[in-house]
Amino acid sequence: MTYDKFTDQMLIDAFVAGDKRCIEVLIERYKEKVYSYIILNIKDSSLADDIFQDTFVKVISSLKSQVYSDEGKFLSWVIRIAHNLIVDHFRNEKNNGTTSCDENEYVLNSCSLSDSTVEDRIVEDQIFADVKKLLDYLPPEQKEVVMLRHYGGLSFKEIADLTNVSINTALGRMRYAILNLRRIVDEKKIILTR
Repeated sequence: MTYDKFTDQMLIDAFVAGDKRCIEVLIERYKEKVYSYIILNIKDSSLADDIFQDTFVKVISSLKSQVYSDEGKFLSWVIRIAHNLIVDHFRNEKNNGTTSCDENEYVLNSCSLSDSTVEDRIVEDQIFADVKKLLDYLPPEQKEVVMLRHYGGLSFKEIADLTNVSINTALGRMRYAILNLRRIVDEKKIILTR
């Protein structure tokens, strides 16, 4: 049976009914966006892997408990779970007085580049590293909106709901983030071409 044309809700319903393959399809469908969001916040591949796994453990548990209700927002719901786990991690880290991981470490999900040439992957790696470094120059609110929008694939409405701000505030943060990124690229004379 091919699941490619199944909607998220069809996959969820089939999974709850006992078709375990459906959760694999959902994870495969969104793993790159969820993992990218996590790694950009965590910056430690080992910890990001743990949070990614914890995210989908919670997703599976919630689906089996039939806690999730379809609003056509499965990805934003998963990103919210990941976001909450990241917040919990930093909260625990702060309470325990531990330090965060190497700021310069990053992981590029190579599955998304499996069909590219070695040269393409090297260029993608460099662009990814450059953009990631640029995001660190942004104020936290602007960085969060960029990550949720471009790495999490969320709409501005979903971002507004997740961050408890109005849509106009989310849009404004994105606008200022883009302006700031352009200014930083100009100042540092960075070329981000493929």
